[in-house]
Amino acid sequence: MPPFASGLLVLTAPLPALPRRAAGLVAAAAGLVAGPLYVHLQPGLRLGGPATGPAAPPAGPALLRALAALYTAAAARRGLDLRVLLGPGRRLARAPRVLLAAAAEAPGPPEPVQLGLQRLAAAVYGCPPSLPALLLGEDTAGDAGGDPEGDPEQDPDATLPEFLDVAVGGTFDRLHGAHRLLLSACCLLARRRLLAGVADGDLLRHKVLPELIEPYELRAAKLREFLEDVKPSLCYDIVPLADPFGPSVTDPDLQCLVVSEETRRGGEAVNRKRLENGLPELALHEIQLMKDPDRSQNEEEKISSSSLRQRLLGTLLQPPRQDPALPLRPYVIGLTGGTGSGKTSIAKLLGHLGAFVIDADKLGHAVYVPGGPAYEPVVAAFGAEILNKDGTINRKVLGAKVFGNQERLKSLTDIVWPEIAQMAKERVREADAQGKAVCVLDAAVLLEAGWQDMVHEVWTAIIPEEEAVRRIVARDGLSEEAARRRLQSQMTNRQRVEQSQVVLCTLWEPDITRQQVQKAWDLLQQRLSPERGP
Repeated sequence: MPPFASGLLVLTAPLPALPRRAAGLVAAAAGLVAGPLYVHLQPGLRLGGPATGPAAPPAGPALLRALAALYTAAAARRGLDLRVLLGPGRRLARAPRVLLAAAAEAPGPPEPVQLGLQRLAAAVYGCPPSLPALLLGEDTAGDAGGDPEGDPEQDPDATLPEFLDVAVGGTFDRLHGAHRLLLSACCLLARRRLLAGVADGDLLRHKVLPELIEPYELRAAKLREFLEDVKPSLCYDIVPLADPFGPSVTDPDLQCLVVSEETRRGGEAVNRKRLENGLPELALHEIQLMKDPDRSQNEEEKISSSSLRQRLLGTLLQPPRQDPALPLRPYVIGLTGGTGSGKTSIAKLLGHLGAFVIDADKLGHAVYVPGGPAYEPVVAAFGAEILNKDGTINRKVLGAKVFGNQERLKSLTDIVWPEIAQMAKERVREADAQGKAVCVLDAAVLLEAGWQDMVHEVWTAIIPEEEAVRRIVARDGLSEEAARRRLQSQMTNRQRVEQSQVVLCTLWEPDITRQQVQKAWDLLQQRLSPERGP
């Protein structure tokens, strides 16, 4: 773990030199700073010389290239929260705990440079004057990109246009490098106000893994903190978007809409709507997409929130339950998921990896058989008409009696679920007797039945509704309408995810599912290793 919770990196080299040095600088700083790493750009500043005031670099193509290089370098350091400051004027949201500068930019004795760092941070950002100040060496491995002379086709004196009020829209989930570059461009273009629309509600339905998208309130709060750190002089209106247009088609003060090459067509649609509403068109300022330096199989080439959410699959999303009454061995995983989610295939993979798998559905069948613990109470509650000629319970007839009747369904589950839970506990004891370290309780109704009290972690398999419907129709021969009704009678994916430690998704090829399960298993072994003892 890096020793400092946050830091401020001051870079004084000419902007055209930054693209080829960004990766080394960010790598060196990331080894020291765990939380936000702020970057102050002031080309030509002599940290070891006389004190001078802050001077923001000109808002032109060279600055945008430097920003793109820095945020791309940060994307390769998973979890690094990089914020390149575009205008001083307030205390930062997370006070820096260390001051950094590149040793290559500050020749001579280190003491005057360190003192200059402390003076600058205190004067511009209100930092305590005694913060530790360090000079960084640069890891130049892999710094092949970037031309120190910049783009020869660009006018070195070119500047970006300016607009009073600028708009931008997006999901802004897990604010990543491409978001930060887009937002930084907005800040450079705007002189007075930035209107940021944040997608919510139905706009999220068709996103990849929408269940893992952060709540609107959290996304909006992170967005505001980033923007107010980066350029505090602007006014920020952050609003939820319930449709693709939002206030961009009704706000008469807007002058510019910032888009990417992917969203340009949406920007053109905004302008058509504005003309229909009697408003002038917006200037469309396009920002290039950023390639993901850490892209894996099945992920997009660009840096995207979808890829970040895919990387969460198999990881620990919230701490395991701490219940002193629950023995640590065997460690019990509760595996759940809706119809068609691929839960059973995940259970088989976990069994191949060494887990002792308990199939709650099989236990459910066992409690209904004549002589089983639920047989007589169920017959007494629902009558002899649910019996076959051989005396066994006809599950279809029983199901018809309780379908759509919540009171009858609760009467049935109040009888059956405790008996299944008791049998599952017996199987856990069997696993312990066999020396098994990990049990998997494969149970579709794990959360509905309250069985999470029996497990250390809940693992949930999710699948988009359309794919689940397709699988149910193909597997069970139901109509599409009947398949949807079945899904609607169950807990939603989002409800399950909110109560889960680990989430898995079987949407893609079987090999992708295997990789997810292997990743989840390996991380589980790491969590268990301190508890196993010598």
